Amino acid sequence: MSETINLSDTSTWLPLDGLAPGFDAGKAEPTSDLAGRTFTIVDERGTRIRHTFGEGTVSWDYRPGEGDETAPSAQTDACEVIRVDEDLYYAQFHHTHLPEEAVSLFLDLRSGRALSVISLLGTAATGTTAVRHLFAPGSIVEVDTVGEAPAPTGELIGRRVLWVYSSVHAYEHVYLSPHWYTWQCLAGPEQGLADTDENTVWRLRPGIYVFTWREKVIPCGSVTVADHRDAKALRAHGVLFGTDESGAGQTHFTFGAHGRLLSNTVHPAEYDPSRPLER
Repeated sequence: MSETINLSDTSTWLPLDGLAPGFDAGKAEPTSDLAGRTFTIVDERGTRIRHTFGEGTVSWDYRPGEGDETAPSAQTDACEVIRVDEDLYYAQFHHTHLPEEAVSLFLDLRSGRALSVISLLGTAATGTTAVRHLFAPGSIVEVDTVGEAPAPTGELIGRRVLWVYSSVHAYEHVYLSPHWYTWQCLAGPEQGLADTDENTVWRLRPGIYVFTWREKVIPCGSVTVADHRDAKALRAHGVLFGTDESGAGQTHFTFGAHGRLLSNTVHPAEYDPSRPLER
């Protein structure tokens, strides 16, 4: 006789640490393409961050612009760099001097554009998740700036996608609105679990998106870059960042996934989830 599982009892859900073993099987091999190169990102405030990449490291120097209250600082952190597309790179690092902060940096060397997503780990409270994401678009000083800048988008709304992370882990995502998406675990240690959580999506290039989510049950969040150009062969790379099982430390690990589009819902214009809210 099979054991009855109460899927609604969130106190039994795995901590982030429990998901990690094997979850990264679909991760792409890091690249050394950027080793020995320096890129300086400047945002609209005039804040300048110089990044010098080594083999598995990034040395950064932060100089705040007008209105930026962040203190100047510099550090070398361990870093993984993934090649997403031609001249498009994703760098992931976790600050050693600020362990509650992780950085996802997207560099488009074709357009001279960049997007930094800062993951901040705190404590969940009414109306807020434990992880917050800050988005900082900018330009790359060393590369001519052309084309469109990264920007928020609703282009994923209505899509239902299967993501396979390993031979064990599989999930589906349903992108509902600019603020919400639903996930369901189809295979793996969370099989049968599902929830609707916050999401934010930015477009880097046509068909390539930065998709982020922030969970309310488990204190964690994720930043991914997903290539949706081929509906039958989607590819994603990303990070999960949150509180470890002890509640006193952090868990930070990268992963990858292969996916495919299962279906696409097109809403009538008057019920389009991306239209401005009416109150």
